Amino acid sequence: MCGIAGIAFKDGRPVDPAVLAAMTRALSPRGPDDEGLEIFPPASPGRPTAGFGHRRLSIIDLSPSGHQPMPNEDRKVWITFNGEIYNYQELGKDLRNKGHVFRSNSDTEIIIHGYEEYGPDFFQRLIGMFAFGLWDARNETLFLARDRYGQKPLYFHETARGVTFASELKSLLQNPELEPEIDIHNLSRYLSYEYVPAPYSIIKGVRKLSPGHCLVWKNGKTDIRPYWHIRFDDPSGFDYSNISKVEDRLLEHLAVSVERRLIADVPIGVFLSGGIDSSAVVAMMSRIVPPDRIKTFAIGFDDASFDESEHARFVARHFGTDHREKRLTLDKMIEILPRIWDFLDEPMADASIIPTYLLSSFTREHVTVALGGDGSDELFAGYDTFVAHRAAQMCRPIPGFVFRRMVEPLVNRLPVSTRNMSFDFKAKQFLKGLPFETGCRNQAWLGAFLPEEQRGLLQPDLARLVNGFNPYKDMDEMAHGVRFRDEIDRLIFLYSKFYLAEDILTKVDRASMAVSLEVRSPFLDADLVEFINRMPSNLKIRGFNRKYILKKALSRVLPERVLNRKKKGFGIPLARWFKEELKDDLLETLNPERLKSDNLFRPEAVETMIRRHLQNEQDNRKQLFTLYVFQKWKEHTLDPVLGASRPKGASLAPSQDGSWEAGGFRRAATV
Repeated sequence: MCGIAGIAFKDGRPVDPAVLAAMTRALSPRGPDDEGLEIFPPASPGRPTAGFGHRRLSIIDLSPSGHQPMPNEDRKVWITFNGEIYNYQELGKDLRNKGHVFRSNSDTEIIIHGYEEYGPDFFQRLIGMFAFGLWDARNETLFLARDRYGQKPLYFHETARGVTFASELKSLLQNPELEPEIDIHNLSRYLSYEYVPAPYSIIKGVRKLSPGHCLVWKNGKTDIRPYWHIRFDDPSGFDYSNISKVEDRLLEHLAVSVERRLIADVPIGVFLSGGIDSSAVVAMMSRIVPPDRIKTFAIGFDDASFDESEHARFVARHFGTDHREKRLTLDKMIEILPRIWDFLDEPMADASIIPTYLLSSFTREHVTVALGGDGSDELFAGYDTFVAHRAAQMCRPIPGFVFRRMVEPLVNRLPVSTRNMSFDFKAKQFLKGLPFETGCRNQAWLGAFLPEEQRGLLQPDLARLVNGFNPYKDMDEMAHGVRFRDEIDRLIFLYSKFYLAEDILTKVDRASMAVSLEVRSPFLDADLVEFINRMPSNLKIRGFNRKYILKKALSRVLPERVLNRKKKGFGIPLARWFKEELKDDLLETLNPERLKSDNLFRPEAVETMIRRHLQNEQDNRKQLFTLYVFQKWKEHTLDPVLGASRPKGASLAPSQDGSWEAGGFRRAATV
């Protein structure tokens, strides 16, 4: 796993080594083992130039021959690569049979020779997680590519003269030619989704290459095209009506996927929560590796409604793994918050990034690679929302006035709880999304602010600017032309393209790479996901029974206690934190004077949200955390680039002891 960066100009303008070096150094946590810079001169004066930077985390072929940027034999084709290609050995065998000579044992070199032999069509043969830049000096062409589900990030910025790219936004911000400015429409997307979905980013002019896409830059012109699509139709002719055969094939695919992800020249472990997905990975791994050599890692919490450590211990004992566990106190999680803002890169309001970072940090003390269960919930309809949509359909015949006059008042009277996924929280979220159609309803449940709610949150000028803008249209545009068999297909597609790619995988990438840990996801193997996507929906969710076929298949290898466990998720007690431990920091971060200075959000609207949350009138954890994260990101990432000089903790009419008030709540002076 690594960090990559690059620059290309169309007119012979030289690449500034200092800029490229700064972009590369910004990625150092992603690759602590080695650094490489390479400038490619023009074929003749005025012809295109390019340069690549690379930070290396050595996983396969730890020798110097794996150094990047890496060239072919005549140094006309270069690559800077981030990720792992799990089928590189079989691809290499084919290429060697065709006469290609390799100078390393790395998976990176496979892409160079594969491109030489097959051109860019070779990219769709890659099974793995990756993002890379490839420079063909003979054709003066730059290729960028990103893996099918977006496990590895890739940002780019295009101008009339050239293009820059990098693994992270903060790397692009090292280029003095990029004048960062918040894109207001993408801010609206962030408020709606709690992240900015690809191909957009929070910075105007900066884009993310979408998963499963390739960018081709030649003669100053850019062409972006998909090389892979999520498909739900089944051209294979496999008989999905034979349940036993489906179970057999599913377990075969999962076993192959896990085995592929055990290829490494460094120690490997497993994130183990004790749920179905991570337990399935351990079960498959135990068929390949002696169980006592399998290192499993879990973290525990003091709050029982969030703690899963007992279940992880049970699975570890069942399989006999070498299990390690760390208990995280509330003080410890709050203590590391400043580190989160340092690596977040782009605003993303998923609070589970905090325990994910702590788990990654703990795991990295023992191994360099960890396997996880990400992707299963999206592929097998495993979330509560899949059931909630069925409940929503059942509510359709009920007249709207019944909900407005009877149900909503009752739900709004429910006592506000700070427990993980409490009944009042789920009931209120359910009603919030009920008026919408399937895709928008799902996002209303998952996101922080509905589009109409943003009009009261944003400053009047900005509210007018986004008036009529519908961020939910992204889902319709993404789904255009896809052949769905039913609404479950549509939901799985939207989950895969949005929540999985832009939240779950982004969270894991940022948290793990901050400590130089590589995390691999067996459920996202290319062969496995195509098999799963083509299954009929009634094998994924049957009635209100989610993950039907996965549970049925895994009943052969997992204890019943694991299969029947209620899903908990990887959360933190955020609602309570904002009322207690994080109250002062929340008030300081969303200080009205700061908000006025930024001129983005209406201070009075934010003050009302804070007051109602602190007084237990509403559970505004999602809304407040979305704003809190944005302000922290702006303070730590954007403001330093802009040269912001506002002192930390600027206050509104401070008293003699340095305290100030917001929404009727007083923040104590700093001691």
